[in-house]
Amino acid sequence: MDDAHLAVSRPPQPDSTRRARAGHHARRVRLGLKRPHNWMQLVKFSVVGATGYVINLAVYSALLKGLDVHYRTAAVFAFCFAVSNNFLWNRYWTFKATDGHAGFQAARFLVVSLCALIFNLIVLELLVSIGDVPKIPAQAVAVLAATPLNFLGNKLWSFGKPTARASRTAVG
Repeated sequence: MDDAHLAVSRPPQPDSTRRARAGHHARRVRLGLKRPHNWMQLVKFSVVGATGYVINLAVYSALLKGLDVHYRTAAVFAFCFAVSNNFLWNRYWTFKATDGHAGFQAARFLVVSLCALIFNLIVLELLVSIGDVPKIPAQAVAVLAATPLNFLGNKLWSFGKPTARASRTAVG
């Protein structure tokens, strides 16, 4: 069997179609950057992220020092508390997405959070090992670098309004 039979994605598209779609997405981004509402959501998203960071450190410290839990286990529990806090605040306050199914939103939120974490870790590793940046400033930069990815993933996918096509597919 040749490679063409193994492809499971859509058929190849002409360059003009890809360029048109890329132009459409670029236009949407430009228009989105002009809307104050989007910037306010980014500010709220960042505030929620900061509270999640504080919660993560507080839970981690309490488990580590107060209950003598192993540091890796403490980190997992702290992540769970922080991501739950962030999901609830982003769902109800940042994006006001209470009309969607909370379970689906939570699953998507977790996927986006994990993708942002992976991106964060890649940036962190590059800054520390290649850029010779000290670890704490490198983490601060890595978190900032991952924030737009995290924000857009959650705004457009986790809490975004379903598209007309997706709505038709779910109904029919």
